[in-house]
Amino acid sequence: MDFAYSARCNDYLARVGAFMDKHVYEGDEIYERQHQAFGPEGRWKVPPIIEELKAKAKAEGLWNMFHPNPKFGPGLSNADYAPVAELTGRCHIAPEVFNCAAPDTGNMEVLMKYGTPAQQEEWLQPLLDGKIRSAFLMTEPQVASSDATNIETDIRRDGGDYVINGRKWWSSGAGDPRCKIYIVMGKTDKTAPTHAQQSMILVPANAKGVKIVRHLPVFGYDDAPHGHMEIVLENVRVPKENMLLGEGRGFEIAQGRLGPGRIHHCMRTIGAAEVALEKMVKRLLTREAFGKPIYKHSIWEQRVAEARIDIEMARLLTLKAAWMMDTVGNKAAQAEIAMIKVAAPRVALRVLDDAIQAHGGAGVTTDFGLARAYASLRTLRLADGPDEVHCRAISKVEFKKHSNAA
Repeated sequence: MDFAYSARCNDYLARVGAFMDKHVYEGDEIYERQHQAFGPEGRWKVPPIIEELKAKAKAEGLWNMFHPNPKFGPGLSNADYAPVAELTGRCHIAPEVFNCAAPDTGNMEVLMKYGTPAQQEEWLQPLLDGKIRSAFLMTEPQVASSDATNIETDIRRDGGDYVINGRKWWSSGAGDPRCKIYIVMGKTDKTAPTHAQQSMILVPANAKGVKIVRHLPVFGYDDAPHGHMEIVLENVRVPKENMLLGEGRGFEIAQGRLGPGRIHHCMRTIGAAEVALEKMVKRLLTREAFGKPIYKHSIWEQRVAEARIDIEMARLLTLKAAWMMDTVGNKAAQAEIAMIKVAAPRVALRVLDDAIQAHGGAGVTTDFGLARAYASLRTLRLADGPDEVHCRAISKVEFKKHSNAA
């Protein structure tokens, strides 16, 4: 396994880095100013700077870099994309600027792999073009959704349509006025074998019977205009052609969707951890306490060193998982993907916690972006499966290795 970045990776790193230096970091500040200027009544409006930057990124060919198939983008391998995604993780608007933001990337993966030509034309192409956004509706408030067999939303065939009834929450991105399509997971046959009961179906956001009940804040942050919404589906009727892959194929689709999506999150998380470490070090170098610079107090030497060690370990595990996805496939890399999905948010949260501590009271304000980053990454330990689910999967691999010798 060669850990050196390829020439193509280095080329994209240079181009994306230059674009971010020229446009995105300043654009992030403009974004915040424009969003604030909308006032309380305009929280769910999209600041115009986003579409301006998307157009510039697309014109420079820095677009849809997340997918390795050249049919849908530049065709970067997962190993080549990993360092690029880390770079975009340094700024919260960057993934969307390059059309590489969740949940759209995962939803595009689904439509690429499982969508019919008609579904791809209607929904995939506008997503690839960055003209619309999407949401993924799986989690439900009434059940422990980390076990997807618990999902209760009912998808019932009625003539040439399906009728959907259920309640979903943590539907990230559904608050965005550009969100036009949902991928909804529910049960089409409760009498079928456990993992053949679930199906996924396409539901237009404006379908009759779709009601956004409320937005769900994360530690007080509403993440507007993206948002995480609670949605009621009441007798929502869609054509049978909206079914993805076929009835009872929901788990199959979920596995195809979550593998790449999980590692994309981890790549970006490394970038966020790097930013937190940089801010921590700069703060320690510029403040004094008890007669000497704070960085000369031994506890901070220890914390900075451990942060660097943790970030490097997490990066290497991410690169290994990406390399395995490229060489032996997503299924064979499941354990590595699960490992980094647990490790990366934990590492980033430790670094962020120390960075907040180094900033004192300023660390928990909005002034340095650390509190918002902490809230976002703490959520990541739950999103796309909680730590416990991934640890369970990892342990199964280990037990299987030695089961014959026990």
